[in-house]
Amino acid sequence: MNDLLKPDNPSKRFSVLVVFLLMILQSISMASAHGPKGHSGAEFTAAQAVQKGIALYDKLLASGKLSEPWETDLANIEIFSRQIAQKRETIVKFSRNKGEPRSVYIFFSEKGEYIGSNFTGN
Repeated sequence: MNDLLKPDNPSKRFSVLVVFLLMILQSISMASAHGPKGHSGAEFTAAQAVQKGIALYDKLLASGKLSEPWETDLANIEIFSRQIAQKRETIVKFSRNKGEPRSVYIFFSEKGEYIGSNFTGN
């Protein structure tokens, strides 16, 4: 039986890591959804941002807009928000160990709608 976490299989190791990260983020968002005002269904959560960001990242890889090193050299995924004028954006940043550019950014509106993606973060 193959060990999915062996260093010689980075693609499968990445998939296992992503699933594990999603499980953790989902459990955090479910635990925090029950605040004093009940369920929070209108807010775009970090878990939703990760799920949508990974789906779009996979499409970029499959279409060839991102080359293979973006899959094999991926180092981490970050989620953060920023305020621009009256609008809040959620950004999912995919960073790799080597190669230029080092990061690709995927942007979502505060409602979770895809805004765009680029290598600069602007």
